[in-house]
Amino acid sequence: MDRFTVSLEEELLERFDAFIQKKGYQNRSEAVRDILRDTLETERLKAEKPEGHCIASLSYIYNHHERELARRLTQAQHAHHDLTLSTLHVHLDHENCMEVTVLRGPTADVKRFADEICAETGVRHGKLNAVPIEIEGAHSHHSHGHHAHDHGHDHPHGHTHLHSVPKS
Repeated sequence: MDRFTVSLEEELLERFDAFIQKKGYQNRSEAVRDILRDTLETERLKAEKPEGHCIASLSYIYNHHERELARRLTQAQHAHHDLTLSTLHVHLDHENCMEVTVLRGPTADVKRFADEICAETGVRHGKLNAVPIEIEGAHSHHSHGHHAHDHGHDHPHGHTHLHSVPKS
């Protein structure tokens, strides 16, 4: 690990120390690392063609009375089954629903899919929260069943699993 020195005005340092205490950081270095990661990831996601892979949550609220909207949203998720891991559906009131979809894949594809969902007529308050990941490796499961080392996961159609870890 490399070290560097940062000079701060007294008022800014006081505000930073208050932030550290409020967030529960053990020291300034941990806080600086998290702030840097967050800032750099935000900039990466703003790029026209963001690189790398991510895991993300896409949350949005929509009016379920909007003509065919629920069907269009489901179709979009099925069309992007390679990105969509799971969706949670919540009924907020008589007219509004909220969905939270967990996505994983190339950041540019995840971002494009999120933009597609949020652009649907009737979708409001869409927000993508993406975290960069590194893909460590992949292996396939075939339709002939699994052995004990497969941890009991049954994938009858043969799926490839990507193992990913958060970037540090």
